Amino acid sequence: MGGIMSDWSLPVRLAELARGPARFGLRPGEAECARIAADLGLVRLSDLDAQLETRPWLDGAEISGRFTATVTQICGITLEPFETLVSGEIDVRVVPAGSPNAPVGSAGEVTLDLEGPEPPDEVEGELVDLAAYVIEHLALEIDPFPRKPDAEFAYAPESPSLSPFAALARLKKPDA
Repeated sequence: MGGIMSDWSLPVRLAELARGPARFGLRPGEAECARIAADLGLVRLSDLDAQLETRPWLDGAEISGRFTATVTQICGITLEPFETLVSGEIDVRVVPAGSPNAPVGSAGEVTLDLEGPEPPDEVEGELVDLAAYVIEHLALEIDPFPRKPDAEFAYAPESPSLSPFAALARLKKPDA
C-alpha cells in the first residue's frame, strides 16, 4: 500500500479474514474526514462510505467492495472550490509475509502479468487495515486536475506584433 497516512483505521487480523466471508461498513467521522482531506490535498471530504466484503483466498484473503465520497476541490481553471461525487471499486488480495503466493520471486524480482489480475499485497505482521485500502483507492479516483463542470479555459493568443521577433525588430537600428 501507498504512503498516505491517516488516523482513521480498521485493523483486522489476517487470520480472521481468512476464516470465512465477512462484511464491513466503513464511515469515518467528521474529524477523520478532515484529516483524510488534509492528507489528500482536498478542501473538504464531507462524506465517505465504503462497503467491503472479505473472503478467504489461498493463504490470505480477498477484499472487495465499493465506496462513495463527496469531495471539495479547487478548480484548476477558475480557482473556485467545487464539490463532486467520487466513487470506485476495491478489489485486492493480501497474503502473509513470506507466502509462496507473494509476488516476489526467488531473486527478489517481481513478475507482473499486464493482462492478469494484480498481484497480492504482502502483509507484514498480522493486521490488515481495511480503512487504509479505502483511502488508497479514494486517492486513486480523485481527479488530479479538477475542473468545475461549467468551467472553460479561454486562451487568447498574443497578437503577432508582440512576439519576441517583433520586439527584436524594434530594437534593430534603421541603418544596419
